[in-house]
Amino acid sequence: MSECVFCKIIAGEIPGHFVLRERHCCAFLDIQPINRGHLLVVPRNHAAALADLTPADGAALFQTAQRLAAALRESGLPCEGVNLWLADGAAAGQEIAHVHLHVVPRHAGDGFGFRFGPDHGEQPEAELLSRTAARISAKLESAV
Repeated sequence: MSECVFCKIIAGEIPGHFVLRERHCCAFLDIQPINRGHLLVVPRNHAAALADLTPADGAALFQTAQRLAAALRESGLPCEGVNLWLADGAAAGQEIAHVHLHVVPRHAGDGFGFRFGPDHGEQPEAELLSRTAARISAKLESAV
């Protein structure tokens, strides 16, 4: 993907501050960090959406994030907790069409948080939950 910024970073065509380069994925610092130490885990193979990843690349993405979270906690950087965040699609906030998993160190008072929609906190009727679960379950066989 000649126009993908993450592909260019992985290929060394534009700079990146790498902390890890492995067979399936790389990890480097986000240039617009939420907090110091904010990392992006990016598969080496271009995939625009989460469902486009191979199972090996998907597994490596999350295994790498787990290791990075532990490293952040031990790094001496302010890190009392870690958020993992993956936006899949523009409606979810994905700005670069190459799958990437954010590993964000968190600490009390860092000012970052999530905002929920107006219906958050309302418990749906059990029948709606059952229909929703059935609808998703029916598509699992054809997914990925």
